[in-house]
Amino acid sequence: MSLMAWLIPLAMLVALAVDRIFGEPPARFHPVVAMGWFLGLFSKKLLTLAPRAAFGAGALIWLVGAVNVGVLAALLETSLIYAFKPWEGWPGLLSGALLLGLLLKPMLAWRMLSDEVAAVEAALAESLPAGRARLARLVSRDTAILSAAEVREAAVETLAENLNDSVVAPLFWFMLAGLPGAAVYRFANTADAMWGYRGQWEWAGKWAARADDLLSWLPARITGLALLGFSFKLWPALGRQARRTPSPNSGWPMAAMALRLNVHLAKPGVYELNEGGAEVATADMVRAQGLALRAMLACAVALALSAAALRGFQ
Repeated sequence: MSLMAWLIPLAMLVALAVDRIFGEPPARFHPVVAMGWFLGLFSKKLLTLAPRAAFGAGALIWLVGAVNVGVLAALLETSLIYAFKPWEGWPGLLSGALLLGLLLKPMLAWRMLSDEVAAVEAALAESLPAGRARLARLVSRDTAILSAAEVREAAVETLAENLNDSVVAPLFWFMLAGLPGAAVYRFANTADAMWGYRGQWEWAGKWAARADDLLSWLPARITGLALLGFSFKLWPALGRQARRTPSPNSGWPMAAMALRLNVHLAKPGVYELNEGGAEVATADMVRAQGLALRAMLACAVALALSAAALRGFQ
C-alpha cells in the first residue's frame, strides 16, 4: 500500500485531536460561519418571492455556494498535496496530513457538541429555568414549558442527531471525496439548518432540505448502527423506530440512542421514540455522552481504514 493511502486517515486523526484539544476556531476565521454569512445575504429576499421563483432562486444560490466551496477546498487540498508530495516519504506525508487535518477540523464539531450537551445538565443542576435557557441555544423548539425530563430528552436527541451532522457525515464525505467532500457537506448542512423548514421556507428552502437529506442518508444510518453497536437484538427495531420522525435521517441516530439507553425520546405532537422506555435522568445524560463518544470513535476508525483501503487500490 502506498504512503499516499494514509494521507486521509492521518488527516482525520489530526482533525479529531485538534478538535479535542482546542475546540472551535474563532468565528471570524471559521469557514462554516462564512458559509452562513453567504446564505444570510439572500435569506430576506428569498422570503419575498413567489413559490416557484423562491424554489428556483434557493436552488441556484445553493448550487453557486456549493460549487465555490468545493472548488476552493479542492484548490487548497491540491496545492497542499503538491507542495509536500506525501507519496515521496514520511516527512511529506506527515506534514501534508497535519495541514490537511487543520483544514478539515472546522468541518467537525465533536467537542463543542459534547460540551454544550453537558452544559444543559449542569444548568439543570442549578435550576429548571437555567436548564431550559441553556437548551434553547441548541434547539429550535419552545423550551419555556419543558419539564426537566423533557429538557434532558431534547439534549440527548440533539447529541444523537448532531453526532451524525457534525462528525460522522463530514468524515464520511472526507473519506470519499477528501476536503471538497467534507466542505460541500458542511455547506449543505448549514443551508438546511438555515433554510430547511416548512412554513415560510417551504419553497425557498426545499432544495437545501432535500440536498441535505440526500447527503446525510447513508451517514445517518451508519451513525445509528454504530450507536447500537453489538446490541444485535435491537437492530430490527431501529428501522421501525427511525421512520417515526418526519426527517428521513435524524430518526436513525435518535432512535438508536433511545433503544440503546432504553429511554423515551419525544417531540410532543411530532414523534415519539421507544415509548416504553424510562424518562431521561441525570445518569442517562452521562451514559449518552459515553455512548456517543464510543460510536464516534468507532465510526472514525472504520472510515479511516476505508479511506486507506480505497486509496490503496488506486
